[in-house]
Amino acid sequence: QVQLVESGGGLVQPGGSLRLSCAASGNIFRMNTMGWYRQAPGKQRELVAVIGSEDRPNYSYFVKGRFTISRDNAKNTVYLQMNSLQPEDTAVYYCNLNVWLVSRTLGDYWGQGTQVTVSS
Repeated sequence: QVQLVESGGGLVQPGGSLRLSCAASGNIFRMNTMGWYRQAPGKQRELVAVIGSEDRPNYSYFVKGRFTISRDNAKNTVYLQMNSLQPEDTAVYYCNLNVWLVSRTLGDYWGQGTQVTVSS
């Protein structure tokens, strides 16, 4: 019903920046909450940032001041601008979208994940 395509991951040196994108398509009526999670090897998936339908972002403490989440409702896309990246930010990053479908039901969808590696 809904497909998500993530992009923007890669290898970056400490202190560098990356911008992740997650675009949704399908039977979408309206985007609800949109967020980014990450999972490092051997660790549980954790919330990075989330932005609600009223465009209010919330961040986990470990990215506050460095990462910025934003959304473009016209494009059904959520972004994560990541600055001042550190090796501990290395993980697979997943987008999570809560979506009102055209059937007026609420669906929850995950992206395929994109690898972010911070290393010199």
